[in-house]
Amino acid sequence: MMSYAALAEPMRAANLLARRTLYEMINIGTSDAPVASSGAAVVLPQARVGDDLALDYLFVVAGGDPTGYANRPVMNWLARLAREGVPLGGVSGGPIILARAGVMGGRRMTVHWEHANALAEISPHLMIERTLYVIDRDRVTCAGGTAPMDLMHALITQHHGGAFARLVSDWFMHTEIRPSAGPQRAGLVERVGSTNAAILDAVEAMEAHVAEPLTLDRLAGTAGLSPRQLNRLFTEKLGRPTMRYYRELRLQKAQSLLRNSPLTLTEIALATGFASSSHFSRAYAAQFGQPPSAYR
Repeated sequence: MMSYAALAEPMRAANLLARRTLYEMINIGTSDAPVASSGAAVVLPQARVGDDLALDYLFVVAGGDPTGYANRPVMNWLARLAREGVPLGGVSGGPIILARAGVMGGRRMTVHWEHANALAEISPHLMIERTLYVIDRDRVTCAGGTAPMDLMHALITQHHGGAFARLVSDWFMHTEIRPSAGPQRAGLVERVGSTNAAILDAVEAMEAHVAEPLTLDRLAGTAGLSPRQLNRLFTEKLGRPTMRYYRELRLQKAQSLLRNSPLTLTEIALATGFASSSHFSRAYAAQFGQPPSAYR
């Protein structure tokens, strides 16, 4: 229930603070029966698995031991939604269910630390990261617990801007927003080498969108600045323009995948936002002085 509430409540608060419906949420069950948590709470489904629904996201939230979950209608439905292009998310043990449905191939992902080793043994081909959340194109995975609040901060920032997302987080007194790749904001400050809030907001957005890079305009909107102001700030504080910094960040992620995964160069290129393996190879060689095949 912590994972469920941390995912759903920021959307409810966003509607409240905006005084209009920004997010419409429905609970989907395998039947019409109420779903009881292991505590005292009960969730009422408004729709059933297999219904024809217009979804912007579908999140699978799971606790307990999801490695043994094998509901075939659920798995088939998830696979069908993936083929139809519906963005799929998994929270806590939910990423395991997505993996068992066969929809996480070629996507970076995370999962609750309790399940990470088991998932790596079951599916050694998966790109599992020990992070709070991962947004990789049309897949969103989150470690659960309170981490969905950090994920929702990133998504609300993407949809409605950083200033509004901070209002939502402040509503829950969640003032120390953690980036996707680390346990706390201080880690981001150390990695970036700046305490400037606009730079940190932009870099958080970059780290959350590695496979589908955001435009300079989108990054500037997230930071609450104009593109020219953001570029000037990055050049002044970090020594290079915004998009050059972004490309270097993606290449560093690619280097990690070269070192730690069995993915092909084409798969790594797509996972880090490059249009083709040749484009990736040229950018990698320009950055590191050797082609990715030589590094591997």
